[in-house]
Amino acid sequence: MINRRTFGKALGLGAGGAVAAPLAGPSGPAHASAMTGQRAATAPASAAGPRGHTAFPPLRKVRAGLLEIGYAELGPAHGAPVICLHGWPYDIHSFVDVAPLLAAEGYRVIVPYLRGHGTTRFVSSRTFRNGQQSAIALDVIALMDALGLEKAVLAGFDWGARSADIIAALWPERCKALVSVGGYLVVNLETNLQPLAPATEHAWWYQYYFSTERGRLAMEDKDKRHDLTRLVWDTVSPTWDFDDATFERTAAAFGNPDYAAIVIHNYRWRLSLAEGERRYEPYEKRLAARPVIAVPTVTLDAERDPFTVPGDGTMYRDRFVGPYDHRTLKGIGHNVPQEAPEAFARAVIDANHL
Repeated sequence: MINRRTFGKALGLGAGGAVAAPLAGPSGPAHASAMTGQRAATAPASAAGPRGHTAFPPLRKVRAGLLEIGYAELGPAHGAPVICLHGWPYDIHSFVDVAPLLAAEGYRVIVPYLRGHGTTRFVSSRTFRNGQQSAIALDVIALMDALGLEKAVLAGFDWGARSADIIAALWPERCKALVSVGGYLVVNLETNLQPLAPATEHAWWYQYYFSTERGRLAMEDKDKRHDLTRLVWDTVSPTWDFDDATFERTAAAFGNPDYAAIVIHNYRWRLSLAEGERRYEPYEKRLAARPVIAVPTVTLDAERDPFTVPGDGTMYRDRFVGPYDHRTLKGIGHNVPQEAPEAFARAVIDANHL
């Protein structure tokens, strides 16, 4: 059960501060479904603002597989672990308000920089800078192994949701529960060869830009990369009133020396314009079969996200065969955890209790 007072304190609101929706009361799918409309109507009030957090405690590092992963950690060391996974073009600050909310409820919250971002580095200069989906998911497994975590609640959006989906599908024993923004995001390379509706293709403009040499050069240029990623923020979160400082805190993570290589390979690989590595072929073959996810899951759709598929979750409902709930967040764009941290944290806690 979420305690309203601790939630308010975690947000820095104090005893008299307003929260986005009533939080005390029963958890679970029935309650969650009943609350969806109320949360959706008020979610923008919980977006990052003057009262929001701007930084994490000092970051940590751990050797995990091919990487030395930089990560933030909040909450009690023996709390139930939650791993929050960011997307592109974002970083761990997408969870700068979510993490304190969950930590206040006793969760051990771990927020890693994905490969190519922030303080995460490859151990070897000889390792191929691979952005394909199974490689990124296996980074999360390696992180869990390094931290001695048998299983965790996995929660993410964009690249992070895809990684969480993959782990839940292929290694369900490592996933206590799942929160996935956008639903089932596992890439099918054959399907990706087919054209989409023009409006959808338009939203993916940068994916095609990255398929060109001009796009690669832009990502390697500090100023052009800065302006390109800021444009993406503005267009995919049209109702989020963030300030320049909020963007700049995240943009600092794009200075990672492997950032451009990872991003370019990720989007080219999705369009079959770049090859993956042989070591990941067994996982990609399994993912091509669109395996179902049986772990307890809450899926979130953001109404103002141009990548949200129509149908209120019906387009991917058949991929989730375990305990399940779906919520649509009215007035929210792509960066769900930072735009609506309270709704995201609520989803994590409810998924853990499904």
